[in-house]
Amino acid sequence: MYKVIQASRLYEQIVQQIEESILKGELHEGSQLPAERDLAKQFGVSRTAVREAIKALQEKGLVDALPGRGTFVTNGTSNSMRRSLDQLVKNGEPGGWAYLVEVREILEPEIAALAAVRADAQDITTMREALFVMDNAAWDSDAYIEADLDFHLALAEAAANPIVLSLIDSIVGLLREQRLRIFRVAGGPERGQRHHRRILEAIKRRDAQAARAEMQAHLSQIREDSRNAQDDQKADA
Repeated sequence: MYKVIQASRLYEQIVQQIEESILKGELHEGSQLPAERDLAKQFGVSRTAVREAIKALQEKGLVDALPGRGTFVTNGTSNSMRRSLDQLVKNGEPGGWAYLVEVREILEPEIAALAAVRADAQDITTMREALFVMDNAAWDSDAYIEADLDFHLALAEAAANPIVLSLIDSIVGLLREQRLRIFRVAGGPERGQRHHRRILEAIKRRDAQAARAEMQAHLSQIREDSRNAQDDQKADA
């Protein structure tokens, strides 16, 4: 039904194809879109790119994503939460990006701990596949960042709590932009991979305490890289 995506700005092209299907009447109000994994295979992209496309379609009022049920073509309902958060971080108070790190430090260690208890075989496979992509994309920021987001999304899914998943969904666009801002910090991707690998190993051992601690260490690295990226930007200015 859909064409494999070839160029950059992947999620925008996914949005375009699905929007065209809606406008042509191939998808009508109440139609359910295929599952994220199936859409990712059809488009030849990561699940995170599909998820970001779904969020963009929600903002356009074209679909509604219902946790635990799926994504449906809608009659104009939009997702205002994501827009509000984007505006707060990007255009709100000066500490917007620091606030994002703070929120992640509150949420993600406990998400990792829940994942260690609740992850199934498919969740672990998804995380392992994301690690493999990152290992082979150290100099390809787009591929690395999409796989990085896939890893964190898999963690949220493994927590098996639809509210947690909705919260992470609402900030996935901000997470992408944050990762892009710090990707060029020297040694950042390599340090991130070490943390990702340790988080996954803790989850495979079903060690919630270790998973929590490894995620806390990872987020401390992100906080440090964010400061270094900001200093680099000031030096270049």
